[in-house]
Amino acid sequence: MTPSLPPAAGPTHDLAVEVRCGSRLRHAVACVPSGAPPAAGWPVVIAFHGGRSHPEAMRRFCGLDAAAAAGSALVVYPAGTGSREGVLTWNGGNCCGEALEEQSDDVGFVRALLGRLADLLPVDPARIHATGMSNGAMMAYRAGAELADTIASIAPVAGPLALASIAPARPVPVLHFHGSLDQFTPLEGGVGRRSVTRTHHRGVVDGLREWARHNGLDPLPVTTPVPCADEGITIERVAWGGPGEAEVVLYRIDGGGHTWPGMTPDSFYLGTATRSFEANPLILDFFRRHPRPA
Repeated sequence: MTPSLPPAAGPTHDLAVEVRCGSRLRHAVACVPSGAPPAAGWPVVIAFHGGRSHPEAMRRFCGLDAAAAAGSALVVYPAGTGSREGVLTWNGGNCCGEALEEQSDDVGFVRALLGRLADLLPVDPARIHATGMSNGAMMAYRAGAELADTIASIAPVAGPLALASIAPARPVPVLHFHGSLDQFTPLEGGVGRRSVTRTHHRGVVDGLREWARHNGLDPLPVTTPVPCADEGITIERVAWGGPGEAEVVLYRIDGGGHTWPGMTPDSFYLGTATRSFEANPLILDFFRRHPRPA
């Protein structure tokens, strides 16, 4: 039975969620639409924060609370692990920080978190999706690869596939955004000039090609230009597969940095962000078009 929640004055209200995962008590905050849920329950968007960050910073960084305010989805911001408050990371594969060093069971945490959410709120089990920034993008990839029985589709931003290999239980659609001038997780791979962890990252396209292969897609992508009004920035859409398939899509932002398209970064060190080209409408539409098959 779903517990009753106190009435909310605004379009959303927050719900703190705690789950036990091994010896750790893990945390998340859910931004919940205040209106009545759809008959099937709320679609869920899990938004993983970047490395050395925390959920509240991710909320400001990505702007996805607007999706909950519009009644489109329940947006969940999980907290990674770390010995310093607010300086948290995810075990995304070959990165990052304490989460990697301690082999934090972040996949187990996500599964437990989703189970707890289903106990607390009406959620649509066919519409659970994941996104994330940087190290959080790596975690979104890992969740898609290892929780394909639960995660319908993923939309990583500015962070590559950090697993040496993948074997998802079913084809999982992927939407990826990456800037060509990203100095933290370079588009072409390697060690970013501003990297804190000095991780040697996999090239973004290399990881997407592997994902497309597992999804059974044509290995040759279709590339189309995308209009962009920002001076000094051009955008290409590179797509493996298409409508009706478990498509894999990259928005390559030439001139863009380690940023969330459409949002102002919280530090100039992250580089240039597009203003006229917004990731969030594309992410939400992609999620809407890709529920988990029955």
